[in-house]
Amino acid sequence: MHVTTVNIEKPETVNFILGQSHFIKTVEDIHEALVNAVPGIKFGLAFCEASGKCLVRSSGTDADMQQLAVKNAHTIAAGHSFILFLGEGYFPVNVLNAVKLVPEVCRIFCATANPTQVILAETEQGRGILGVVDGFSPLGVEAEEDIAWRKNLLRTIGYKL
Repeated sequence: MHVTTVNIEKPETVNFILGQSHFIKTVEDIHEALVNAVPGIKFGLAFCEASGKCLVRSSGTDADMQQLAVKNAHTIAAGHSFILFLGEGYFPVNVLNAVKLVPEVCRIFCATANPTQVILAETEQGRGILGVVDGFSPLGVEAEEDIAWRKNLLRTIGYKL
């Protein structure tokens, strides 16, 4: 077995969700979950089929996001993994529960806009995702001014009253 990492390639502000599922129906069901959760949402989704033709299957409402998803899924190349890129102005917090409720979804590895590395195991059979490195290590512990900044940010962007 060989362990390797790949970087998620994306624009800095774009959010994505990386997960694992178990069935070809994943692409259509995640697509439906997203458009039902947030009407008008812009996204691209790609799924690595793990049997049969073993193709990268894709769907979406935004051609650029769909192309980005296909590119990254092909780079990850881990069976039954999916990656979902959200168009600018759309965030995982608005769709994550809908994605997790899709019956084919087994797990979510991350939902982030941070620089991310995917840790992969590769065997003679194929690749599997072991985990992710999401962002950077902490540089300290928040102080009172950091708490105030965090609370203000959440209210400024409308997630808290």
